[in-house]
Amino acid sequence: MSALDAIYARQSVDKADSLSIQGQIDLCRQKAGEEVQIYQDKGYSGKNTNRPAFQRMMEDVERGRIQKIIVYRLDRFSRSIADFGRLWELLKRHGVEFVSINETFDTSTPMGRAMLNIIMVFAQLERETTAQRVRDNYYQRARLGAWPGGPAPYGFEIGKLPGPDGNLLPGLLPNEQAPVVERIFQDYAMEGASLGSVARALNADGIPAPKRAVWDNVSLSRILHSPVYVMADEDVYLYYQGKGLNFANRLEEFDGLHAGMVVGKRDRSAGKYQDLKEQHFSLSTHYGLIPSALWLQCQYKLDANRQLGGAGRGKHTWLSGLLKCGCCGYSVKVNRDRDKYYLICSGRSNLGLCDASIRVDLRELEACVEAELEKLLAECPDTEAGPAEDRGAAQALAQIDQKIERLISALAESSDLTMPYINRTIEKLERQRGELLERQSKLHKASRAKPEHLRFGPLTFEQKKLVAAQFIGEIRLSGEKAEVIWRV
Repeated sequence: MSALDAIYARQSVDKADSLSIQGQIDLCRQKAGEEVQIYQDKGYSGKNTNRPAFQRMMEDVERGRIQKIIVYRLDRFSRSIADFGRLWELLKRHGVEFVSINETFDTSTPMGRAMLNIIMVFAQLERETTAQRVRDNYYQRARLGAWPGGPAPYGFEIGKLPGPDGNLLPGLLPNEQAPVVERIFQDYAMEGASLGSVARALNADGIPAPKRAVWDNVSLSRILHSPVYVMADEDVYLYYQGKGLNFANRLEEFDGLHAGMVVGKRDRSAGKYQDLKEQHFSLSTHYGLIPSALWLQCQYKLDANRQLGGAGRGKHTWLSGLLKCGCCGYSVKVNRDRDKYYLICSGRSNLGLCDASIRVDLRELEACVEAELEKLLAECPDTEAGPAEDRGAAQALAQIDQKIERLISALAESSDLTMPYINRTIEKLERQRGELLERQSKLHKASRAKPEHLRFGPLTFEQKKLVAAQFIGEIRLSGEKAEVIWRV
């Protein structure tokens, strides 16, 4: 079978000003020979190469079935310089030329190859410049006291309030949920109260939680930490100053009436509101709901009770972070009383949502899981993270990249109010992407940490955690039963 010309067409989403896939194909046929193979991906981002038809095309390249690839526009093939550089090297190795109709160049010529590199550089620069402009706009609006965009915090709705120059800016107005916010701060400040006890009381009274079916520690912690509720005065200024925060306002502007916002990048590994050196505090146009003394009392209590670790960092078992209640799905925590270990559903102990009684013996569970892991390790080659795990992580990364691509595409048509929200969502997705990459790195380290004889028993406590996380999705506990959900 002789090599053919290939036409590749891609369209992320349907837009009135976006050339359809069929339109791209028709234009590309002008540069193709009589026999041509069509590859098309509809609804896929060009940010990465995780596209079905694209993957088939590159496989055909490696099989020697393609002599030329023709695209309508360069970004239909790839929007990543790194990806394109790698792909172009692959095309050159197999003697495949690349033609772009819109940019009018052909890599069979030296000028075409030079133009290709220049265009890719400027395409990437334009994308990064647009993202930076949106970020700058978001932070500038926040520093002026305007609500930068996105959904209003619990207890508020978005309206118009006068800014420093008297012009009306997007701001926060209290709504019918504001009294609930006041109750949360008052209840949590009481002696002996905890996030769990406050959540149980709110759920018992049938008070709806923000975006959740029920109140839990996460939703309460988010509200209690937020400065959008505090009547910011000198004491609040000093509190954040002690954490290394930067300020957009002078101390004398903290009048004890207006609330504030914290904007900027935060290192998630530093702990919640613990390292704020890359962030700025800006007084808002809206008035606070909570007196500074009460708000600070809650901050000091939260600081004192802050857990240094998180899910999966328990010291009693290397299965921590994997144990889930089979009834409600909440995490199962391990409590120790002398030499005995008790497994307790957090949905029951913290929120009163579950009546499950878990009677699984922790050490017996560890022994059973360890035996199964020994079998799996014996069957595994001494390599890095397995292909199934890699595929799962790659798919998750691809989904995040697609979401980011769609959001960036929407920037051109967004309003001043929605642009900051889109940017904030992009930043959140970028953080999730970083966490996935970090997890991949840990899994590879765990695989490399395996001894040559592939035994689980001799591993350290932390190594066991890493290996268990690689092979196990979760362990569902119910009564005396345990169900292990394997990743492999």
